[in-house]
Amino acid sequence: MQKILKWSGRFVMVLAIGAGLLHVYLGGQGGANFDAAAYLAKRDQYQVTITRDTWGVPHIKGSRDADVGFGFAYAQAEDHYPLIEDAISFYRGEQSAIKGYEAIPLDYLIALLEIKKSVAEQYASHISPAAQGLLTGFADGLNYWAAKHPEQVNQNLYPITAKDLVAGFAIQHLLFYGFQKPVMELFGDQRVHDISTDNQQTAWNLLATDALPRGSNAFAVAPAKSTDATTRILINSHQPLTGPVAWYEAHLQSDEGLHVMGGTFPGGPVISVGVNKHVAWGATVNRPDLVDIYVLDINPDNPNQYRLDNQWLNFTIKPTAVRVKLLGNLYWTINQDRYYSQHGPVVRTDHGDYAIRYAGQGEIRQIDQWLAMNKAGSLSEWQEAMAMLAISSFNFVAADSQGNIGFFHNSQSPLRADGFNWQEYLPGDRSDLIWRDYLPFNQLPQVVNPASGYLLSVNQSPFRVTAEADNQLRANFSEKFGFPTRMTNRATRGLELFAAQGQISEADFKAIKFDNSYSANSRAMIYLQDIFAVDYPSASRYHAAQQQLQDWDLSTNKDNTAAALGVCSISEEWKAEQGGRAPPPVQLEFEKCVDLLHSTFGRSDVAWGDVNRIIRGQQSLALNGGPDVMRAIYGIGLEEDGHLTAVAGDGLFIFASWAADGTQTIESIHQYGSSTLDESASHYGDQMPLFVRQEMKPTFFTAEELALHTKRVYAP
Repeated sequence: MQKILKWSGRFVMVLAIGAGLLHVYLGGQGGANFDAAAYLAKRDQYQVTITRDTWGVPHIKGSRDADVGFGFAYAQAEDHYPLIEDAISFYRGEQSAIKGYEAIPLDYLIALLEIKKSVAEQYASHISPAAQGLLTGFADGLNYWAAKHPEQVNQNLYPITAKDLVAGFAIQHLLFYGFQKPVMELFGDQRVHDISTDNQQTAWNLLATDALPRGSNAFAVAPAKSTDATTRILINSHQPLTGPVAWYEAHLQSDEGLHVMGGTFPGGPVISVGVNKHVAWGATVNRPDLVDIYVLDINPDNPNQYRLDNQWLNFTIKPTAVRVKLLGNLYWTINQDRYYSQHGPVVRTDHGDYAIRYAGQGEIRQIDQWLAMNKAGSLSEWQEAMAMLAISSFNFVAADSQGNIGFFHNSQSPLRADGFNWQEYLPGDRSDLIWRDYLPFNQLPQVVNPASGYLLSVNQSPFRVTAEADNQLRANFSEKFGFPTRMTNRATRGLELFAAQGQISEADFKAIKFDNSYSANSRAMIYLQDIFAVDYPSASRYHAAQQQLQDWDLSTNKDNTAAALGVCSISEEWKAEQGGRAPPPVQLEFEKCVDLLHSTFGRSDVAWGDVNRIIRGQQSLALNGGPDVMRAIYGIGLEEDGHLTAVAGDGLFIFASWAADGTQTIESIHQYGSSTLDESASHYGDQMPLFVRQEMKPTFFTAEELALHTKRVYAP
């Protein structure tokens, strides 16, 4: 959301001066609506135990899903309460009252999307009783924890409700597929895209972004591809290593069908990626084109009317009040109107009026789909849950105990009219361009049980996920759906590794995950080749470094002395590809990196482990891996700190398998440990040594295993 924050100063001025309705007052809202005693009494409604294993991972067991929700919320609050509190204020659109003016754009955006309105109107009818029970239990668990720890909470946020959690799902899904990017482009100084006309095919010029390249891994092999007839899956979604969307590991079990473990985000009441007795699944970001921007024609005689099908229609206009913290107990209230057309919410700027239509508009059923996925008893049942199409995006790779594997490009892909370039802006005066339905789930790109016996999803095109003969054909899908076509190094390298293997053993499977090399055929390595044509003087430091790169084996082992220079030289190419722009000349990047390494280390052939570090508390460890390799590590801070500190990439990941006799094995590792925020806790960084050594830990999924590795059992 950096683009929003950069725009915030101008946004404050527009709201305050343009609306002319700025109010200043003293004092806070207080916690008058939070009856702590009532929530303390709710404890008697829930029968649940929390078992912390020897790694501190919570195993939550209750009779009902609602009981599990209560215990899960309490365990999360113990481990990362501040992250949950911050998320709730974001979901409500109330961050400005806590963080000040920089959060105004976020709060206004939440109001503009009317997610809280959708939740209020649909919750009773669209959320199943089962999901409502789980959500209510989770909300009660958070409120119970807050009532027990009043000194640690912001009383103004309480009570937290089940509807807050539903709103959170809806907002998170939009941000994961990149909803904010085309919307924030509207607030630039000028129009970014052309307006499409019938059959016009012009390039889409995306705004530049300097965000770190990120990705995720998920892959699986069927029994026929395994040396021991075992079904295997890797669950390895990459996220920031800290913060509100960093992975948290847990195990949930009820008598109502929950028995699942895996990863969730702080404040999440279900498992997002993980494994139950019968099915396992991993998710990767796919980012298809799911947002459409319409340019509206405004009535010159009435600025509150827009043209649609040769008629002037009135905007629906609604007031918004954003409460902004200034200093201490001094607050502003900024009032600003919101505008809506039949297309959706409207953004009014100096260069035009734009309506936004996007996947997930008004959708609140995500919790029901995730819950059904958590409880699925086979791949086919899991697919039935996916067919709800409540989750806006994400690729998935799934496997089950019967040896089935599948890749699914999941997206709420709009059924758009033909004849337009939907990656440009659309004329806003035609109602036939206002789409209302999505492509059904079974018509999206999918590959189930390929003859090759393997599937790989690493943020690449959904048409290149296995052996060529088993892939879906790109030509069979219209361009108007905006399915991604990019290839990452991980995709190129991973497919090469799978194709080179015959039968795959457990060791082979794990070796693919921990592979830390770039493919010579990858986009980044092709970019790097141009540096070898430059003729540097033999006495130049660049000449020596050039030879160093020519001898690089393309790996990122921690003892590799060419990786630092290589990774640095191609880093701007990744960022450019992420932002949809041309990369800078490689010679400039190469020379800049040589100079940086010399100024920091006195040479360019520094060991990669001296550069690439994972740091937690007092621990600072060298590790293998780098950006866009299968062992994905994204670091920052070389210029400031003299090393790269890992901030994203490999975090929690899981290996799950079913042997030929049905025996299930689940191993996991977290980059730090189960105590997310408390530096004094024993589990704050206890998994780091294993993580660096590329070793796994058992998950104690069965009652028998857990009984032998229990650290503490308690009720909230």
